[in-house]
Amino acid sequence: MLIKIAIVVTLIIIVGSLFSALFFLARDKGTGERTVKALTVRIALSIVLFICLMAGYLTGIIGR
Repeated sequence: MLIKIAIVVTLIIIVGSLFSALFFLARDKGTGERTVKALTVRIALSIVLFICLMAGYLTGIIGR
């Protein structure tokens, strides 16, 4: 159950980062670096989540 909560929280943070990038893009009109940083955080979190899901599946923590 704890792993499911961690996955959902991570997905919510990823979506929040995506919307913050959209906000920074609209506010800075594409000239700031905040959009790039927010998208970089989103990509990094997505990769970490994917690796954790694969490791959990291979170790049997996540059911088959």
